[in-house]
Amino acid sequence: MEQNRSFLGRGWSFPPEFNKYTGGVKMLEDEADIDSSLEILLSTRLGERIMLPDYGCNLDEMLFKPMNLTLKTYVIDLIETAILYYEPRIDVNSIKIDDSVESEGLLLINIDYTVRATNSRLNKTYPFYKEEGNEL
Repeated sequence: MEQNRSFLGRGWSFPPEFNKYTGGVKMLEDEADIDSSLEILLSTRLGERIMLPDYGCNLDEMLFKPMNLTLKTYVIDLIETAILYYEPRIDVNSIKIDDSVESEGLLLINIDYTVRATNSRLNKTYPFYKEEGNEL
C-alpha cells in the first residue's frame, strides 16, 4: 500500500537538474527534500540570498580558528538557530561536532532530528572542510 507523504514537502533538487527529453525539473520529496534543505542551509553564507539576508549559517567564518569548546558551542548554536528559523519541518534532538579527523582539515557535524509530521527520527552528517582543497 503506497502512502502519500507529499505533506512533507516537494522542491527542486539542488543544484537544479533538467531533463532534456521531458523539459521537467528533477524534484525531491519527503525526507530527501528535508535533507537537501539542511544541506543548503548549512552551506549558505549570511547575506548570500537576496530576499533572505539572514538565511544561512556562515560556517566559513570558522575556517582558520582553533577548534576549542567555545568555538564548538558557538557553531552548534549557529546551526540550531538557523534550523529553528528556516526549517520548521523538524525538531533538533542533538548536534554534535566530531573533530577526530581535524588534523586532516575536516569536521563532521552530526545533526540528529525528528520530522514533526511523521515523528520519524533521522540524522544528517555534514562534512565541514576547514582547509582549502587545492592539493591535486
